[in-house]
Amino acid sequence: MKKSLCSLLVGLCVASNSLAGTLYTSFPETVYPSEKYVFYSHGLIVEGENVMPVDERWGVYDFIAVRQALQDPDYNLISYHRAENTIADEFAKKLANDVRKLIARGVKPESITLLGFSRGGEISLLAATKLRMDKINTILLAVCGDFIKEHSEYSGFGRISSIFETSDFAGSCQLLKDRNKQIQSFREVSINTGKEHGAFYQPLPQWLGQVKKWLKATSD
Repeated sequence: MKKSLCSLLVGLCVASNSLAGTLYTSFPETVYPSEKYVFYSHGLIVEGENVMPVDERWGVYDFIAVRQALQDPDYNLISYHRAENTIADEFAKKLANDVRKLIARGVKPESITLLGFSRGGEISLLAATKLRMDKINTILLAVCGDFIKEHSEYSGFGRISSIFETSDFAGSCQLLKDRNKQIQSFREVSINTGKEHGAFYQPLPQWLGQVKKWLKATSD
């Protein structure tokens, strides 16, 4: 089972010629300046070798299905599988450096989005804060729980969008807008599936549709 999943992951990272819609599992060797790029960062439970871990309360986190569902012809998706016990600040530095590499190769800041769920969203927030770029887009999925409230270094920057599940412990991210007046724009929607944090373990249309809508609107 592990071998077949690894083979699938390797196959998915092969890029097509200058056509958006490619999924990269490592930083792309060739960057196309006219295209959009989205970094998707998964939740904590996926850190390590298992790409489909099971939570006793919320069930299977289908990282493969979520990543595939996020693919779209409108943009390229870059999604790393983090190692176990990844240090959030260190990985945020990597994301920030990867964004800088895209910009250095001609991609417009407004065509780049940091998208993250739970711990992945925390890392995305840190990366946006390190970048301090007005036009960088950040989409947060179920991020703003007590941890964010208690740590002011998770402030974000640029353009922030948030989606939260009403039955979840991670609620509204309005506190980020109140905390940091340098956030250029803030928008937020709630979904109501009753699945708590597990709503984002699967590619449910309730949140996926909003993400795709926002991603298609970036740089317009």
